[in-house]
Amino acid sequence: MPRKNIALIAGGFTGEYEVSINSAQNIKANLDAAKYNVYTILVTRDRWFHESEDGKFDVDKNDFSLTLKGEKITFDFAFITVHGTPGEDGKLQGYFDMLGIPYNTCDATTSAITMNKAYTKAIVHGIHGLNTAHSIQLFKTGIHEASNVVSSLKFPLFIKPNNGGSSVGMSKVQNVAGLHDAFERAFKEDDQILVEEFIKGREFSIGVARLKGHITVLPATEIISSKDFFDYEAKYTPGVSKEITPADLSAEMNEKIANIVTEVYLRLNCKGMVRIDFIILENTDDFYFIEINTTPGQSANSLVPQQVRAMGMDVGEFYGELIEGAI
Repeated sequence: MPRKNIALIAGGFTGEYEVSINSAQNIKANLDAAKYNVYTILVTRDRWFHESEDGKFDVDKNDFSLTLKGEKITFDFAFITVHGTPGEDGKLQGYFDMLGIPYNTCDATTSAITMNKAYTKAIVHGIHGLNTAHSIQLFKTGIHEASNVVSSLKFPLFIKPNNGGSSVGMSKVQNVAGLHDAFERAFKEDDQILVEEFIKGREFSIGVARLKGHITVLPATEIISSKDFFDYEAKYTPGVSKEITPADLSAEMNEKIANIVTEVYLRLNCKGMVRIDFIILENTDDFYFIEINTTPGQSANSLVPQQVRAMGMDVGEFYGELIEGAI
């Protein structure tokens, strides 16, 4: 059987560019070279290109092809690992839908919706056993005076970009004095922000994927951060956070979590691989949904690869099943 041509798409337009590059390197290292020809495509605002020892080669966006050494290369599959725009918010998905090229993520509609934390919370609201923190959505073009926030929510508060990942632009605020700076930081990343009440408890992250036609819930990871919350530094600086995979949870609790995240996956019409972050409220078994990530990090030490290994599955086999399931 001839090898399939895979476009491994990395980069993007946000502060998560380097995270995306690391994800792509790990995916390429694990994909079966006997089955796949993998071409890394870097996406920037100015250029889409493949880089090899012979130089940089631009993608023909008319049909998403490359010409290398006089040979035109077309792709059987696009493996999107761009965190943030344009790979997580539906833009690339819509482009590939028009070209008829299958890909590994949720479709354009689901990607766009889940990129917006407030809209996602509205959709998953009502799932049995799922709770969400009280929050309000603010727009840069609207009124966001501190007094309006204080009157409707209780401190401490999380202030975060509504469309973003890796906790870039996120702040924890203890009182009204900290709101102004937190708003400015979040609005640098997005025109919409989410102001959310702090939920105290154990923090977890769990991967969900459709493998061989079946929704598979991976083992959960518990995140114990030495910082006040799991921000960008805590996620990507070695030693700042401790990640326990699989998490120390009872069989009953694991079953409850699996039922909830499966329903989230179905209700949002997810495809491929996603990661869902949640908190178990202190002194209770109450599940509080934080967010869903439809292009979760895939560096060697990222949460989903940890969970795949904890499940006893080879990471390369996992990526291969995502490709074959979509094709």
